[in-house]
Amino acid sequence: MENILIAGATGTTGQKIIHILKESDHYNPIPLVRKEEQRFQFEEQGIKTVLGDLEGDLSHVTKHADKVIFAAGSGGKKVKEVDQEGAKKLIDASKNSGIKKFVMLSSVGADAPESSEELQDYLQAKKNADEHLKKSNLTYVIVRAGQLTDDEGIEKIELASSVSKDGSISRADVGQVLVQALQDEVHKNATFEVINGNTTISEAMQSNKI
Repeated sequence: MENILIAGATGTTGQKIIHILKESDHYNPIPLVRKEEQRFQFEEQGIKTVLGDLEGDLSHVTKHADKVIFAAGSGGKKVKEVDQEGAKKLIDASKNSGIKKFVMLSSVGADAPESSEELQDYLQAKKNADEHLKKSNLTYVIVRAGQLTDDEGIEKIELASSVSKDGSISRADVGQVLVQALQDEVHKNATFEVINGNTTISEAMQSNKI
């Protein structure tokens, strides 16, 4: 069983990721929580947590993890502090701990932030975090998802280097993509975009045609 640290564990997407990991035979989820009182919702399920703030010191949080999923977001309120600098600090801590793989939830459009006036700051923060990961020498997968919805998962996606900018994907399905990206044989040092599509998640993730 590999220990998977999840940043953004208390968010809607993060909780779906933890459920998937908990039900698997291969992974043990370790939610990263910011406040002591947030531990209870996980520990009542028998899930051990680690306390750490993306705006603070993260040097200790990766010590007992094998791999990391970064699915945190500030909701547009602190894009530089959380989406960018928080991610960069967790990448640095992961590198120092010898993390085997770092899976980053990014966003469609992060390759060209200037193309979106409304989301430019957010997309620039995501791009900066993505670039930091690429230069870290960690084994990584960057998943640039379309607009996240709370719809039920359809378990079928379109996965490519570039997809429709107005495409969407459910949080349930993007959670499955992120968890499958943890596999050693799946997409090493790759960046791709995902939205709803017609190919099963497993088939799309096993393909190396990016």
